[in-house]
Amino acid sequence: MDFNFSEELCMVRDLARDFTDAEIRPRAAEIERTHHVPRELLDKLADVGLMGVAIPEEYGGSGLGETGLCVVMEELTRGDFAVAVTYGAHASIGSMSVLVGGTDAQRKRWLPDMAQGRILGAYALTEADAGSDPGAMQTTARREGDEWVLNGEKVWITSGDTADLVTVYAITDKQKRAHGGITAFLVPSGAKGFSVGKREEKMGQRGSSTVTLAFDDVRISDEFRLGEVGQGFKIAMGTLDRGRLALAANCLGCAKEAHALSVSYANQRETFQKKLGEHQAIGFMLADNATELYAMESMIYRTASLCDAHQPYSRESAMTKLFASEALDRIVDRAVQIHGGMGYSSEYVIEKLYRDARVTRIYEGTSEIQRMVIARDVLKRGF
Repeated sequence: MDFNFSEELCMVRDLARDFTDAEIRPRAAEIERTHHVPRELLDKLADVGLMGVAIPEEYGGSGLGETGLCVVMEELTRGDFAVAVTYGAHASIGSMSVLVGGTDAQRKRWLPDMAQGRILGAYALTEADAGSDPGAMQTTARREGDEWVLNGEKVWITSGDTADLVTVYAITDKQKRAHGGITAFLVPSGAKGFSVGKREEKMGQRGSSTVTLAFDDVRISDEFRLGEVGQGFKIAMGTLDRGRLALAANCLGCAKEAHALSVSYANQRETFQKKLGEHQAIGFMLADNATELYAMESMIYRTASLCDAHQPYSRESAMTKLFASEALDRIVDRAVQIHGGMGYSSEYVIEKLYRDARVTRIYEGTSEIQRMVIARDVLKRGF
């Protein structure tokens, strides 16, 4: 097995790394302070060709698949988690829902503009009483001739206020629900009856926008239906398989940044007449960090290769998201401990990384849901 990146992947990694150093790091403090990722930054990501990295070439993208997307997500997150999440709302679950569930005609219509950043996407599945259990959603879509009428509300929608096209999941058969009763729709943000509500004030990832979306008799033609009627749950889960893997790459980037800062601090700070890292207790923390980073990286890119090879990877995606998010929590916690009081101060980026990391065990499927997915598959197929 060849675990080396291709020349093309190395080039996109270097491009994303250079972009992060030049455009994201200098703005990270301002983004945190203002709770806003500038559209200009997304436009620049489009200008350098990163918005469509996972979109196939036939639809105007770079054709680097999930592996390419993970490479970019990892690098962007090292600069700022909120920027990477905003990017991922479009480049991962936003555009990937069209790739996963759309017809060839829909892909040709929407993906080239999404690859160029001319249209930004978002993904609206979660509701107030339907988070881990999407089958309990209350948003409905009823057919009237050649149109669909959507009513309901979605919550915790990343970039819902800046997206041009939102993938919305709605009940079309109240009896079947998750078993053939959910359908996906592409809703333009300018549709009559579409409105943006409350923006959440969050513990971390403050620059990324998380909002409520409301649909009040939103009428869209049948050509905006994504996939077949009743196939929405399948599309949602297929998109989330990709999204969870991309999120794991976010976790890897954040963990690498926390570890790099910890190593630097351990090599500079002196206590009891020797470098902090020379104390066995600190050295062991760094060793544990390095070990978990190696495991995270191995799982992410092995699973991404399965996705790109069109092999089954749902269980592996759940495993990777579960492990990466929980390993990140351990790594940033050690980073705070290594930095001591400085790690608790908002003057140091470690404190921000600690806050940014916590939600990764919740969104894109909680750790508990990942364990349910894994356990169900283990009981069905064994190891």
